[in-house]
Amino acid sequence: MSNISLKLDARTHVGKKVAQLRKDGFVPSVVYGGDSEPISTQSGLVETTKVARVAGKHSPVDIVIDGKKVLAIIKSIDMDPVKHVLRHVAFHTINKNDKIVTEVPIHLIGLGESAAERAGLVVLQAIEHVEIRAIPADLPESLEISIIDLATDEDKLTLADLRLPEGVEFADHEQDLDLVIANVYEPSALQAANEAAAGDGVIEDATAADEPAGDAADAPAAEADAKTE
Repeated sequence: MSNISLKLDARTHVGKKVAQLRKDGFVPSVVYGGDSEPISTQSGLVETTKVARVAGKHSPVDIVIDGKKVLAIIKSIDMDPVKHVLRHVAFHTINKNDKIVTEVPIHLIGLGESAAERAGLVVLQAIEHVEIRAIPADLPESLEISIIDLATDEDKLTLADLRLPEGVEFADHEQDLDLVIANVYEPSALQAANEAAAGDGVIEDATAADEPAGDAADAPAAEADAKTE
């Protein structure tokens, strides 16, 4: 787990007044969790953007409010769709001794070096994230799996091939370990599949797909906060 920290100040600007806050170089945020009431907060755009980029929704963040440090995880990130500037962040406080569920990225190791790629085949990643459970101190920033041994278009990697660090488990105890992480394709077969998909109109705007609408179920207070701002 990385030591990521961010100082937050209490925020009095709400509703339409938040627009001026953003113009002044601040990002509005909300901190919620446990038995405490949600707290409206703010922090500098530059440092908050850096923390959001590094921590994502998978690494714990030490947030400091009025000199008090608490551990939290980012539950939602709102970006301006036009300016691509951070607009709002929701933090959920967590206990360092409690196991939490979060989503971490899966990174393929050895891209361009596998026997399959050297033979002219193509390796594509099918699953880019997976939900895991662990105490904050054991949460990895990502999970890695090597593709070096992939050689033919019959080879693949599944969740069963993914080695979880000590203290880390899949969030779903009934997780289907046969789910494919990476497949090997013949270039001609891949091109034919892409052309067929394009003809059926199933290729969607990747940019829109990458930007989540928010975690309304997990962060009702955050959603309400963001909507008024």
